[in-house]
Order: sequence, then structure tokens, then C-alpha cells
Amino acid sequence: MIRIVIADDHHVVRRGLLFFLKTQKDIEIVGEAKNGKEAVELAEALKPDVILMDLVMPEMDGIEATKQIVERNIPSKVLILTSFADQDHVIPAIRAGATGYQLKDVEPDQLIESIRAVHRGESQLHPKVTSHVMSHFTKGFGSTNLHEELTKRELEVLAEIAKGKSNKEIASSLFITEKTVKTHVSNILAKLEVADRTQAALYAVKHGIA
Repeated sequence: MIRIVIADDHHVVRRGLLFFLKTQKDIEIVGEAKNGKEAVELAEALKPDVILMDLVMPEMDGIEATKQIVERNIPSKVLILTSFADQDHVIPAIRAGATGYQLKDVEPDQLIESIRAVHRGESQLHPKVTSHVMSHFTKGFGSTNLHEELTKRELEVLAEIAKGKSNKEIASSLFITEKTVKTHVSNILAKLEVADRTQAALYAVKHGIA
């Protein structure tokens, strides 16, 4: 079962999501929060697998809530579900540690698939925000081929990261240990001078590695 907390300040939105998600046999709603502060508290208390996080909420917004969840090492994945597709919301949310970013106009079936993908550790972006993310994170890459410093195995791992695979999935695909994958990922981020897997994946796409 994928255990979910819904964080949204609109009661109608929470009710609608609850009604819809309860029809899925592999999903269980374990809590609801009407602001970011409650979302962090529920994340710490319940350790859900996925938190559906709105961005604009009272007391604490979704970006700060996501940041706090990550900083507290709470093992919950955050899937942003919002109406905002602009860079002022998308980029800070991803930098805060959100695994996925979907808009509220997403098709129901696609939302379910996004939840399952985020649960597996895969990045999920709504098509309307992908161009914003690509534009922002590839600005500093320029024409410098930093990936030339990567070993053959590191390039293989980078290609798998770009596919949205988790460390466990990469280990299985390349027949190496998960610990070895973690070491490669750390080296890749350092050599490419990027902060996280999402930026590494974008680099791979831009330079034809994926």
C-alpha cells in the first residue's frame, strides 16, 4: 500500500482527492493537513510514503513545508499538486526537495501514475512545467562538457538517473551493489557541479547522454 497524506487548505479539494484516491486498491489515505505546518507534523508522526502538497497555504506554504520535511530526514516523498506552473513556484519547490510537480488540471489517471512513480523514487513533472525547469537548470551548463570527466560506469549510472530510476533499480540494472551506485551518484554530482539528481538528469538530456 502507498500511504498518503493530503495537504491542501481547501476542504473541497481534499474531499475530492480523498474520494478519488480511495478507489485505488494500492493507495491508503492516512492523514489530511490544511496547511504546511500540519503537513510537516503529520509527516513526522505518520511517516507516509507520499505527501500530496499544495503550495499556497496559510501558516506555512508548501515550499517551506517540503524543505522542512527534507531537512528533518523524514522518509516521505513530496508530490506538489498546485495550480501554479511559473518558475517562481516550480524552481523553489524542486530546490526544496520535491520529487514531483503536478498541476491540478492533470488527468486523474495521470495523477495516480505520478503518485506511484514518486513512490518508486522517480521524478515527475507536468508537461507545462518541464520547459521552465529545463530552461532554468541548463542556463549554467553552457558548452562545457563536464561529463568528459566521468568514467564509463558513471556515464552508465547517469543515463539511468535520467530515466528516473532509483538507486536500487540502477543497481539491479547494472548488476552492482546499491552502495556502489550511491558512490557513483555522489561522484557524478560533484563532477557535473550540480546539486541533485534532477539537475544531473537535465544535464544528461541536454548533452545527449540519456
